[in-house]
Amino acid sequence: MGKKQPKLREHIIEREWCKGCGICVHFCPKNVLELDEKEKAVVMRREDCICCMMCELRCPDFAIEVVVEN
Repeated sequence: MGKKQPKLREHIIEREWCKGCGICVHFCPKNVLELDEKEKAVVMRREDCICCMMCELRCPDFAIEVVVEN
């Protein structure tokens, strides 16, 4: 039996921690994230998220958390 794909509950982005480096945007395979006019990460295409956690794992400032349903 295959492993079940996690289901996204939410993205938590600590905007005050985000320095706008764009690493999360670069590593997201589904282009879910973008930098806004203040150079902060924002979720633009939530429905495309596959919960790979690359944004969370690669963020040097620990500013993103991907919360999945149990």
